[in-house]
Amino acid sequence: MGLKKWFEQKWVDIGSKRKDGSYAPCGRSKLAADRKRKYPKCVPAAKAARMTESQRRSAVARKRAKPQGVGGKPTNVSTFTKKYYGGMIDI
Repeated sequence: MGLKKWFEQKWVDIGSKRKDGSYAPCGRSKLAADRKRKYPKCVPAAKAARMTESQRRSAVARKRAKPQGVGGKPTNVSTFTKKYYGGMIDI
C-alpha cells in the first residue's frame, strides 16, 4: 500500500463508538473536552467495519494499557494479536 492511499483513507477512533453506530474521527484536539477523552486507537474505517466487537475491545485495551507520549511520540500497538498454534511438547 502506498503512502498516497494511506492518506486518502478515512481514519476513525474505534475506542469511541457513537450511538448511531459510527465512530468518531481519529485524533484529538487541544480543547478541554477532548483532553478528557481516553487515548484514541485509530484504524481505517474499512478495517474497523471488518473487526468484531471483541477484536476492537482488545485493540483499544492494549493501546490504553501502554504509557502514551513517551519521548513525545504516541505508542503504537498492533491492531490484531498474533495467533500461536502449538501442540503437546514431548520431552
